[in-house]
Amino acid sequence: MEADSIRESGTMEEKTDVEIENPFEPYIESLRQELENQDPIFIIGLIVALAVVVITFVFLKYFLTSKTVRSAVLLVGLCESGKTLLFSRLLSGKFKRTQTSITDSSAPYKTKNDKSSTWTLIDLPGHDSLRPQYMEKFKSAARAIVFVVDSAIFQKEVRDVAEFLYFLLTDTVISRNAPTLLVACNKQDITMAKSAKLIQQQLEKELNTLRVTRSAALSSQDGSVGGTMHLGKKGKDFEFSQLPMKVEFLECSARGSKGEDGGADIESLEKSLAKL
Repeated sequence: MEADSIRESGTMEEKTDVEIENPFEPYIESLRQELENQDPIFIIGLIVALAVVVITFVFLKYFLTSKTVRSAVLLVGLCESGKTLLFSRLLSGKFKRTQTSITDSSAPYKTKNDKSSTWTLIDLPGHDSLRPQYMEKFKSAARAIVFVVDSAIFQKEVRDVAEFLYFLLTDTVISRNAPTLLVACNKQDITMAKSAKLIQQQLEKELNTLRVTRSAALSSQDGSVGGTMHLGKKGKDFEFSQLPMKVEFLECSARGSKGEDGGADIESLEKSLAKL
């Protein structure tokens, strides 16, 4: 009787083991047979559809998690280029006496279009000792960069303007995010002001020279230029059209042709901001 009990127990254990090891075997076999009976074209279509779903899911997950909201419009440029007055004109339309900024100023700016999009307009200090820290602070949020140039004395400042632009355009974050670059050739109300076309041509020439000298300097230091952002296309003279971002040169006057009592001539800049 004890032997029968042992045999019966052993049989139950064997059944249990079989059930545990292959609980889905009937379903798998049924599915296999069903697939074998299907048209091969249907099977291929099913695999492709599943692959598309998986790829789409992975892409959306990456896109949504890595996307950074960039809603800032940065006003940058050398000291006395007219950034702060331009900041005031864009926000209120009013003339305001200004002084050299030593910190940033920001305010909501509503574009003049049907969408009435709102961006954060930020005026950054123009002093060369302050630029790097403020650019580092705000560059990741930049949807657009308005680079303000003093058209009246551009010939004297062309080298400094080009060096600041070179600093911006070779920054890895700015190059990757590719914000719109609007070069605002300000102070067009002054008789000796240079045109936007001439300023663009001279900056391209100066940036090309800077690119060569900076690359040569880096090569002489360690024998290579690895790890640096190359400006434009290698083997070709620099042009703004080679950059990964949209670039536009436009003429404006924050002061305006009628002086303090009149309005500013900034329609072209406002139109460009409305397209962001």
